[in-house]
Amino acid sequence: MKDQVVPHAADAKFSDPLVTAKGEERAFVALTNPETLWFNTGTLCNIECVNCYIESSPSNDRLVYITADDVSEYLDQLEARRWNVREIAFTGGEPFMNPEMIEITRRSLERGYDVLILTNAMRPMMRKTMQNGLLSLIETYRDKLTLRISVDHWSAKHHDLERGEGAFEKTLVGMRWLRDAGIRMAVAGRTVWGESEAASREGYAALYEREGFDIAAHDPGQTVLFPEMDETVDVPEITTACWDILNKSPKSVMCASSRMVVKRRGAEKPSVLACTLLPYDAEFELGTTLEEAETSVRLNHPHCAKFCVLGGASCSA
Repeated sequence: MKDQVVPHAADAKFSDPLVTAKGEERAFVALTNPETLWFNTGTLCNIECVNCYIESSPSNDRLVYITADDVSEYLDQLEARRWNVREIAFTGGEPFMNPEMIEITRRSLERGYDVLILTNAMRPMMRKTMQNGLLSLIETYRDKLTLRISVDHWSAKHHDLERGEGAFEKTLVGMRWLRDAGIRMAVAGRTVWGESEAASREGYAALYEREGFDIAAHDPGQTVLFPEMDETVDVPEITTACWDILNKSPKSVMCASSRMVVKRRGAEKPSVLACTLLPYDAEFELGTTLEEAETSVRLNHPHCAKFCVLGGASCSA
């Protein structure tokens, strides 16, 4: 049922979930075609990036490690709710810092899902326990597992500005190991370098050719280029009228097709969120079960406008 619009009490943008600063009805998105269930494996990371939207670092444990049993519980709920999800995806932090990451992945694959893991392909993934685990998984599930590697730019110069000196080469070492192991890769980059998308994709294409990586630079599903998620930048609010103005369907927005599970430090149970980009915002916390998470989402955040509606980006494969 459609939410009732109430008078707007504040002038600031993104302050009222129902109406914009101009008093117009805020756009909302229903969960119409669930395709991906995301899990945040924990916010601890081996590095600290300059512009990490989730503020992951070697010391940030606001989201603690999710367990294999936690994941199994939500996979059971998926079947009970009949969401018809095709993909289970994992992000962090750095997922391979989670000691149960291989078992978590195995349980997801055993249920028949495609699995996507977002990683920097650095030291946590390169530990022998993780390498051996990945090799074991691809023996059975080779075509069902994809690792999306964070390569912020196709050049070491720009990538290292974001992730620290030497990070580019360390990531390439991991990608070369994945290449030689026959593990499917994709890449996530950024569009903040003042170059056109065409130039950026040509740069990635040259990198892939040089390294022998089987990744399509011009396929947005294999080389995903994300806009910067800067909450200080002024962006327009999305109203219900915007769908027709932009010739865009709410079904194309990420929260129409996905939800994310997180485990907060000190919480008794994991929580289900509307969006992978907003792990700390209480407004986008939908409950502890998938049933509770079937509600519509009001687009009451700058990321909703810039990243999803206007940017047309999606975290899924």
